[in-house]
Amino acid sequence: MKPVPQEIKSAGGKLTIVWSDRHASRYDGRELRLACRCAACVDEWTHETLVRPSQVPPSISPTAIEVVGNYALHFNWSDGHNTGIYTYDYLREVCSCDDCKKARSFDV
Repeated sequence: MKPVPQEIKSAGGKLTIVWSDRHASRYDGRELRLACRCAACVDEWTHETLVRPSQVPPSISPTAIEVVGNYALHFNWSDGHNTGIYTYDYLREVCSCDDCKKARSFDV
């Protein structure tokens, strides 16, 4: 069974998700906002990133976090952006902890 969030905390522009497999993912809010894959942020045909880092404030943070079905989270961001859905698989994929980075380096 794939891991699902058991606990979600947001504070000081950081987001922490504790998963059902007991892994704790920690995200910088700005990096997570820049990783949004919605149609406003990524061109659906070319896959070019449309949002530029200069458009996202350093202090950005989620103002609301909602569960979408049994597979994703939806964030309302302090910059007004609110159209992205982050699947649990994608959130695990972009986890930047040392263990996940190491695991991804072996996937190549």
